Amino acid sequence: MDLKLSNNSLDVLFFTKKTKLLKNGEAPICARITVNSERSELMIKRSVAVNKWNQNKECATGTDTTSRELNYFIEMFRNKVYQVSRQLESEKRTVSARTISDILLGREDPEKPKTLIEIFTEHNKDVHSLIGVDFAECTAKKFDTSLLRLKEYIAYQYKKNDIPISKIDNQFVKQYDVFLKTNCNCHHNSALKHLKNLKKIVRIALANDWIRKDPFFGISFTEQETHIEFLSKEELAILVNTKFKVPQHNQVRDIFIFCCYTGLAFADVKTLKTKHITTDNDGSLWIRKPRQKTGVMCNIPLLSSAIKLIEQYKDHPLCITKEVVLPVFSNICMNDYLRDIAKLCNITKPLTCHVARHTAATTVLLANGVSIENVAKILGHKNIKMTQRYAKVLDSSIKRDMKNVEMSMVF
Repeated sequence: MDLKLSNNSLDVLFFTKKTKLLKNGEAPICARITVNSERSELMIKRSVAVNKWNQNKECATGTDTTSRELNYFIEMFRNKVYQVSRQLESEKRTVSARTISDILLGREDPEKPKTLIEIFTEHNKDVHSLIGVDFAECTAKKFDTSLLRLKEYIAYQYKKNDIPISKIDNQFVKQYDVFLKTNCNCHHNSALKHLKNLKKIVRIALANDWIRKDPFFGISFTEQETHIEFLSKEELAILVNTKFKVPQHNQVRDIFIFCCYTGLAFADVKTLKTKHITTDNDGSLWIRKPRQKTGVMCNIPLLSSAIKLIEQYKDHPLCITKEVVLPVFSNICMNDYLRDIAKLCNITKPLTCHVARHTAATTVLLANGVSIENVAKILGHKNIKMTQRYAKVLDSSIKRDMKNVEMSMVF
């Protein structure tokens, strides 16, 4: 029987599974729900003798009590399908064969539609369970931060803890962008990251037929070009040669310098172990380690200055107990100490752990003639376009190349 519900075509067909007879010799009865050519089949937990089923009429033959009760149950089940479909439409939810089946089987409560925070929370639980497999810990933390910002927005805009995913539309996305930039003081690119994380949740909702339309349709993401902060050769020399009175300042400075020599990010230097340091056929030492963030392998030949720092800290208690190469504090502590160090060295640039990675790419590598392809391999970039950002900011490399041009133009 076919039924037209709004813009959806719904059909329910009952049939028996003759190839999967039960122990009592009866055939189980199935219902096939079809919505707009999409099918979903489910067992209705009833069975019938093969010779007592009329497929054309989709019912049991005979006038006995068992047959009458079975036919009544089938009719009630059919009506239940239509009832669920009408309820979904009245709630402006996507009517799909799969959703109807889930509700009938008790996998989804028809009175409780899927909500945005609920889906986001389930997603984050999955991400946390896959840390070290498909995701890095820092990625999981970023999703947690995005979930927190979304909760703040819903509380601010709707005075609620959560809203149905069906309520997310184009206007919701645009107003959320405004909220991130005004109430949360997010820069354009930071707001963009939260929106991209939300878009992932929307894709999950679309894939599961929890929403009909993509609220991001017509909205494009364009990152603004950012200023990459790095230390100049002179600033790096000041940092290397300064002796601090506080031991922790010297320790943090040494780790920062090590990152300048290797290009390692904070998460990678913190988890750097002796097994990641290998020797090639020429006796040279290399760091061969997959990046925590992307899993891309870094291949980093160690400079003599970096090797000295490794030797300097090999007997440090933290290195021994945790079996790591360097005694690295938490990211917050490192950045706090680096702010103090910058003041003591009269460096006006904001000094953070990531500035060391930028300094490695620019001042240490590109400015000294290392090819951009090799810099990409050292930094563990997936795409050379990521590395090209550093090449754009180097006046010294432009000056060097123009000197080569001038020399070639001498007649």
